[in-house]
Amino acid sequence: MAYETIVGIQVTDNKMYAKYREEMTPILLEYGGGFKYDFVVSNVLQNDKGQPINRVFIIYFENKQNKDSFFSNEEYQKVKQKYFVNSVDAVTIISEYVRDL
Repeated sequence: MAYETIVGIQVTDNKMYAKYREEMTPILLEYGGGFKYDFVVSNVLQNDKGQPINRVFIIYFENKQNKDSFFSNEEYQKVKQKYFVNSVDAVTIISEYVRDL
């Protein structure tokens, strides 16, 4: 089983967002997480939430508990504050689900 989340974001600073991904990845791996798909998109035809999106990805964890623990991790929060907050303008959670591997 895996806990997956499809996320749409609006990246406003690609270099800073790349640094965020670089520094958060080792923490993500500690929690059994990773990225399955990652797309840069230029044309969104329908958007239920109305927030801008230029990147879509699927992030996964072994279970929801690992996901919650990762996002509340103190070191992750420091990386998020340093890079994510200033490089992403909007976040849309498109879907969350459990699926068989």
